Amino acid sequence: MNGLRRVCVYCGSATGLDPAFARAADEFGAALAAAGLGLVYGGGLIGLMGRVAHAALAAGAHVTGVIPRFLHDREVMMREVTELVVTADMHERKRIMFERSDAFVALPGGIGTLEELVEMMTWSQLGQHDKPIVLANVSNFWAPLNELVRHMTEQGFIRPGWDVSYDVVDDVRDIVPTLIARHAALAEERHPSREVLRRM
Repeated sequence: MNGLRRVCVYCGSATGLDPAFARAADEFGAALAAAGLGLVYGGGLIGLMGRVAHAALAAGAHVTGVIPRFLHDREVMMREVTELVVTADMHERKRIMFERSDAFVALPGGIGTLEELVEMMTWSQLGQHDKPIVLANVSNFWAPLNELVRHMTEQGFIRPGWDVSYDVVDDVRDIVPTLIARHAALAEERHPSREVLRRM
């Protein structure tokens, strides 16, 4: 799998109003385990965060929860995870989640989910990482963000050569295959195969 081992998921500490969101979280957690991938997430017991983690654990995945001490009670920390990291603050939480992950997936969520996702997009745009980013566009949840990115591009704030690189999938079953394909393509760009080198 070309080094793809752990996937970070950003998602809500609520389940949202559309039942499709909870179903997607359950399916995605199970799909990670089926592919032999570990989960890195925000450490909460409730909302979509909890559902992804429960599904991944139930299917046998290694689950790492990362939660700051001040959110210990508010997000109801999940103690059943394989590995629990309690951080001093949000900055440390995000750094550890980044360092321990080979790719990022955004399920539906609120401002916190958006902030974490956009930070990874920004770091990618600035060349600070080339890890895959996938938006799980469940029930067209991320359509407004995609439209905003297009608007920023049209207005000249995202210039050629500074593209925002991410994939959007509408079906949760496509998330893991998209991650695997994207990660393999990026690995090939970093380290071309011998066959490619011979042709050069």
